[in-house]
Amino acid sequence: MECDSHTDDEIKQILALKKVAVVGMSKNEEKAANYVPKYLISQGYDVLPVNPTAQTILDRKCHSSILDIKEQIDIVDVFRPSDQVLSVVQEAIKIKPKVIWLQEGIHNLEAENLARNAGIKVVFNRCMLAEHQRLF
Repeated sequence: MECDSHTDDEIKQILALKKVAVVGMSKNEEKAANYVPKYLISQGYDVLPVNPTAQTILDRKCHSSILDIKEQIDIVDVFRPSDQVLSVVQEAIKIKPKVIWLQEGIHNLEAENLARNAGIKVVFNRCMLAEHQRLF
């Protein structure tokens, strides 16, 4: 699977944004959807978990939907299967984040085009942790 065409400088600019809603954040410490946000928190990111099945993850209040978040979000980081991304992106467009980041292995062209047409940058098939470690 290919990834987006962002340059390293563009990825660095995206990674400079600090308010991140993590859709599909997991309570399971062995899953990337837990240890990637945990790493981001350790690097100074303000991570807001989105998981309707949990009250808190990593001592942070969980939101059942990104639409429940009342503050401005810079990045919506998505840990959902590719075939479930469209509905997440449709919700994300309503809160107008600067970036939608689809984690490694996630790619949905329809959802990505919808986000781009709404003026939102899209990163796909990349891991925020791996990119942060590679570039910083």
